[in-house]
Amino acid sequence: MHNYRPAPLLEALGVCSEDEQLYRALLARPESTATSLALSVDWPANRVGRHLRSLLSLGLASRTPGRPARYLPAVPEAAVELLALRKQAAIVEARLGAAALTAEFRQPDAFTVIRGAEAIAQRFYQAQQCAQDEVLVLDRLLVEPRRTPGVTYRTIYDMASLSEPGDLVAARSSGCCRMLRDVPLKLVIVDRRTALLPTGVDVVVELGPSSLLEALLRLFELLWQQASPLTPSVSEGPLSAEDQQLLCLAAAGLTDQAIARRLGVAQRTVERRMQRILKALDATTRFQAGLRAGQQGLLV
Repeated sequence: MHNYRPAPLLEALGVCSEDEQLYRALLARPESTATSLALSVDWPANRVGRHLRSLLSLGLASRTPGRPARYLPAVPEAAVELLALRKQAAIVEARLGAAALTAEFRQPDAFTVIRGAEAIAQRFYQAQQCAQDEVLVLDRLLVEPRRTPGVTYRTIYDMASLSEPGDLVAARSSGCCRMLRDVPLKLVIVDRRTALLPTGVDVVVELGPSSLLEALLRLFELLWQQASPLTPSVSEGPLSAEDQQLLCLAAAGLTDQAIARRLGVAQRTVERRMQRILKALDATTRFQAGLRAGQQGLLV
């Protein structure tokens, strides 16, 4: 006859399936002796004794005094809560241990080389899943950032990476981003403590806290100040959101033809809107218009 065995529920908390099976048998027959439990689960006595000792150590059972000894199951809700607390404590201890091991592994200015597309994709994913505060990105990467709720993303795109209208739309929808001509390198920095720097085909260098990482952070902030915003600010001033976007692209150094291609409109439309912008800002040149828009906070 086939004996139905329920699916294990406590494995995630460190309880093996046989321990759980005996615990369930004890829940069905509280105050059982080892002999009666052996008959219930159809195990030899030594096997029952081994798993009873395990249940006692896990706090899932207790033993009554006297002979023969009888066993009482712990209340499941309280027992599971205790196991969960122990598991959480073990996770905290493991994280502290990992931090100590990382400190031993990474000497100042040390780095790790990651090779292979699969290993690189996995490391990018792991780094960004662990992000708690901020992810900084220089240029479009082969492995696109996986955005985590509650984490701030700042991206500086190279102008050449946004050659099509769809690229610009996708970049603007990705969050806080700017554009710069000739971004010098590709880079991801997570929480200002881990940097992933592609250095060749399927080769990435990972940097931990170091003077080199500090230099890369300063480089990013410098480039951020120089880059032009892609997402115009909401303003009640003389420029519409579309006008601000056009002026941002012009401030980045794009020609009317390049702006028209990125926005998916005719070059004549760009020229006409630019004349309207100059008039709205009482400017005679594009440089003057950009300067006045910046002074009014329209390009921030």
